[in-house]
Amino acid sequence: MPVSIAGPTAWDGAAGVGAAGHYPRPVTLSRRRFLLAGGALAAAGAGALALVETGSLPGKTRLDAVLHPSPPPVGAPPDPAGPLVEGSFTSVARRGRTVGWTVAYPPGREEDAALPVCLALPGRGGDHASVFRDFGIEHWLAAIIGSGARPFAIASVDGGESTYWHKRSDGDDPAAMLTDEFLPLLAGRGLLVDRVAFIGWSMGGYGAIRFAERMGPSRVAAVVGSSPALWHMGSETPAGAFDGAADFEANDVFRERANLAGVAVRIDCGAQDPFVDAAHDFAMGVPGAQWSSTQGGHDAGYWSTMLPAQLRFVSEHLPP
Repeated sequence: MPVSIAGPTAWDGAAGVGAAGHYPRPVTLSRRRFLLAGGALAAAGAGALALVETGSLPGKTRLDAVLHPSPPPVGAPPDPAGPLVEGSFTSVARRGRTVGWTVAYPPGREEDAALPVCLALPGRGGDHASVFRDFGIEHWLAAIIGSGARPFAIASVDGGESTYWHKRSDGDDPAAMLTDEFLPLLAGRGLLVDRVAFIGWSMGGYGAIRFAERMGPSRVAAVVGSSPALWHMGSETPAGAFDGAADFEANDVFRERANLAGVAVRIDCGAQDPFVDAAHDFAMGVPGAQWSSTQGGHDAGYWSTMLPAQLRFVSEHLPP
């Protein structure tokens, strides 16, 4: 069974207890939040409110944002980062597109250091620089290594704004780009790519899981899905995420969970995130997976809060 991570737990209204079996903390509302919530309740009416709270209406996320706001973004620690190297290449798999990439090395390591590597996949609308620009992930890497974690490099690459990291009907194939072009590029720089880790956010979380399933435990040591964009049915997906029902079925990560046997899996999703139900159900179907859901939404406040523990998880499971 998946392992729940210690700490504050998500409220499970059906069971009446938190996700790890604890009663939830009471919600404290400021006067402003109370008035905002009251206005939302009055406008909705009793029947509509019931639908919102069960997720049948799209107002659930907005109402949750009032009642249970995400923690504020956590600023990157002051630890001096190691070398940060950027480049680009013309991708055949992506039909001649110019693909950018960034590699972050630990402090004190040269740019040709032989280190294990974690592939960091940005979310929808992001690019190779997103996780460095938005989270300062290179400083978090320095901080956890400074506190005793085993060193590794973090590499990110452009996957397209909304490709969901799989081959599309127009021939754009970010999956083949990563496995057939980017990993050899990293190996040419001296990085150890025989067995890698993945971490991804939202669309990138979906992609990280898909890569781990398709590549298997012989190539992937660990995968972290941070608020992964997961759906039970293709009809739930946003426009552009897949090329239709057949494309969704062919790339449904729920169907291939058995391929994660031998891969260390961690899934984190905020309790107010619209993906939390699907993320929870996915994690429950992966024996040994670590699952956590604490207060937070689908935003940088939640993601930055989870990042230090996620990077330590990666460090613990990458090969030395």
